[in-house]
Amino acid sequence: MGQCVTKCKNPSSTLGSKNGERESGSKSHSKRSAVHKDDHGSACGKSSGDILVNGTKKTDAAVESSQPPTFSGDTKKDCVTSAEESSLQRIGELFRRYKDEREDAILEEGMERFCNDLCVDPTEFKVLVLAWKFQAATMCKFTRKEFFEGCKAINADSIDGICARFPSLLNEAKQEDKFKDLYRFTFQFGLDSEEGQRSLHREIAIALWKLVFTQNKPPILDQWLHFLIENPSGIKGISRDTWNMFLNFTQVIGPDLSNYSEDEAWPSLFDTFVEWEMERRKKEEETKCITSSDTEGLCAEEQT
Repeated sequence: MGQCVTKCKNPSSTLGSKNGERESGSKSHSKRSAVHKDDHGSACGKSSGDILVNGTKKTDAAVESSQPPTFSGDTKKDCVTSAEESSLQRIGELFRRYKDEREDAILEEGMERFCNDLCVDPTEFKVLVLAWKFQAATMCKFTRKEFFEGCKAINADSIDGICARFPSLLNEAKQEDKFKDLYRFTFQFGLDSEEGQRSLHREIAIALWKLVFTQNKPPILDQWLHFLIENPSGIKGISRDTWNMFLNFTQVIGPDLSNYSEDEAWPSLFDTFVEWEMERRKKEEETKCITSSDTEGLCAEEQT
């Protein structure tokens, strides 16, 4: 997101003038001591050449000089803050590029341009996943807060950055717990919050079910959607409970519906669906049998 270059100076120790005077005044004594030590050896077995003028051993000084420079916590904090501020500025520029002229939000027209720049269709699964990470409250709309918090959540502050994050976001949506969160978000995302809706319109629910199951389509989904399409008069809307329980339904009930029980606490719409689907399959089998019988009879007549 950004780089911070920090300059560091190592502190140097200097001797005061008074110490210098004492040293010059005692030169003769130092020389005599040095001669005496040369004759008999020093107390620690080292020659005076191993001692620097400030009293530090050469070996200690070499170790100190080899240590890398360290940065204080405040310096690191300043680097992070500077990088975050630069990133926020880029997010702000990106938001202004698509925001509405009157409202402080990205609306339908801006959303289309945003998706075009991302090279995605507004109706595809990637956009739903992005809305989930942005925690968007309404379809075809990103508020300033949603856009900023969303970009920070996925660690991206540019079109290229968002595009680069798509693969990892799609993989994240495959995880069972993450998909459950995405699935439940999708219901709320489809509601018209301004109208105070509590249930999804049937057509919207069908479209969202197709969309949210893009990566992991359950075997029973097509039959379920076919049931919803064929029974428009009996289904006015999809409640939150029905939406949430359908995910459990796909995970527990097999494709043949043989382990479904009306005695369990399933929504009543599921009872209707299973009854309708079993009847449809029965009629389909009867039709196949009749067709097969007619074909066999025709073949027998041709043979005679």
